[in-house]
Amino acid sequence: MMIEADTLVGSDGPATNSTPTPEEAVYQVMHAAIAERRLPAGMRLVEDQLARLFCVSRARIRAVLQSLARERMVTLQKNRGAFVSYPSVEEAREVFQARRLIESALAREAARMVKRDGAERLRAHIEREKVAVERHDRRDEIKLSGEFHLLIADMVGNATLSGYLAELIARSSLVIAIYEGASAHDCWLDEHRRIVDALVAGDGETAALLMETHLTEAESRLALGGEPTASKIDFTAIFGI
Repeated sequence: MMIEADTLVGSDGPATNSTPTPEEAVYQVMHAAIAERRLPAGMRLVEDQLARLFCVSRARIRAVLQSLARERMVTLQKNRGAFVSYPSVEEAREVFQARRLIESALAREAARMVKRDGAERLRAHIEREKVAVERHDRRDEIKLSGEFHLLIADMVGNATLSGYLAELIARSSLVIAIYEGASAHDCWLDEHRRIVDALVAGDGETAALLMETHLTEAESRLALGGEPTASKIDFTAIFGI
């Protein structure tokens, strides 16, 4: 089934123009499916199957998989093919360590830059997160939680850091999909609220400390050392095409 590229404008991904190329469009759809945990970690991605599904050449699919591999969203194995990455426990801890180092600094800097419109955007985003929690919409919760952290980075205006953070957040989603424990709960929303309160108050040190604590708590809720689960996948349903 053909994907119309112009329907994907605004999706996650490295589109360089207002209308992405077919290759960029496929990248955006696949990146979102992995980041939002619709494609499970460890799943094999078959070039022929994806090429037929997206109505593009295998060469385009191969290029997309290579792009995802550079971001560690996909693992390419010689003579075996491509798989959705399955981060190890060590990699999981490294991802959260990197996020703490980067995001505490971003929160400290963002507190100096939050103006009235920024405060309104943060408050509005918290309300969207609250609605997702009340609806028990786990997919939307995951998406909005990542967007919250990127919104703070955006206020600082450092495109390089924002790009790196987007990659870390996507990898965090993979980690959480694998290791989310039975003790996981929704207190992250209250933690986000407290971070926003500190940012709006211009208290950078408190915002930085709250961010570091928030990410440490997120890591502590994971059952690191979990085993993968196998499931039958309906690609058409996953990609919505």
